[in-house]
Amino acid sequence: MNFENEIKSSINYLSSDAAIKTVESDPYWPKWNSPWWHMLLLHEMGETKKIPRLIVEKYIASLNRIPLKIFPIHQHEMSEGVDPWRGSPCHCQLGNVYQVLAAYGIDVDQELPWIRPWFLRYQMADGGLNCDNDAYLVKDETPSSMVGTIAAFEAILLYTPRNWTPEEIEFLEKCAKFLINRKLKLGSDTKHNPGERVSAEKWMQLCFPRYYLYDVLRGLNALLIWSDKTKNKISADAIHDVVGSLKTRFPEGQIKIQRQSFEGVGTITENESGEWIRKQPASFFPLLNIVSKTDDVSPFLTKQWFTCLDYIEKHRIDL
Repeated sequence: MNFENEIKSSINYLSSDAAIKTVESDPYWPKWNSPWWHMLLLHEMGETKKIPRLIVEKYIASLNRIPLKIFPIHQHEMSEGVDPWRGSPCHCQLGNVYQVLAAYGIDVDQELPWIRPWFLRYQMADGGLNCDNDAYLVKDETPSSMVGTIAAFEAILLYTPRNWTPEEIEFLEKCAKFLINRKLKLGSDTKHNPGERVSAEKWMQLCFPRYYLYDVLRGLNALLIWSDKTKNKISADAIHDVVGSLKTRFPEGQIKIQRQSFEGVGTITENESGEWIRKQPASFFPLLNIVSKTDDVSPFLTKQWFTCLDYIEKHRIDL
């Protein structure tokens, strides 16, 4: 598949004054057609280095202007006048940000020193994280989230063991156990997070780009990278159902897109008066449209699947 024209279109947009103006206003919104979403998609395609340098620099500056560099859990942590939707980032956003910038060649710990410690700070008792602030106030259960966990896990996994602190090694082990206990496919069994059980019904349906969403191939890939880097063996039971399902559905190994990560999700949009309005229709862009067609074979998902199969063979996981 050749996406050259669409890639060029996104690069041209990221080089434009309009893109710079948008990212200076907000590093994340609006979905799904602002600079961040173009950048993240290029990264997921393995084209990170094609992102123009200027927009990366503007993006970093915009992130550093975010009013709250914490995840506000208690009411007193939210400063007066700060937009609750735009004033503080979330775990899945920052996990992806870290990966994109690191792949680009940015020293993320130097430019954005508040991100890497973030992941450890907000890990929950079962090893997961949750982008729902209220989840951290629950006392009688641990309503963590696969979506809130996976990108943070991937971000710390970027490094080799010699670059991990003891706290990060523990963080990764807890994340891995979280995925293993969920068998890569199970939603939360808590009262606070029942919606994840509904979301989990779609996790076997692979999507591209993932953006911040979860599917079982994304989880499998991260877990196998952890096993490979740490030499911790994964039991066949932890991945058997997922691997078996993928092999059955894609016997030739050619992975087809089965859902769209952005389907039905609206956005927050800035109007001409500079006000940010919630629950607005989202817009899309040519590269996103062409690489996310359902029932098309995805070269990116297929490549990841074969990488996973290589890991499984290398570590002799008997399925």
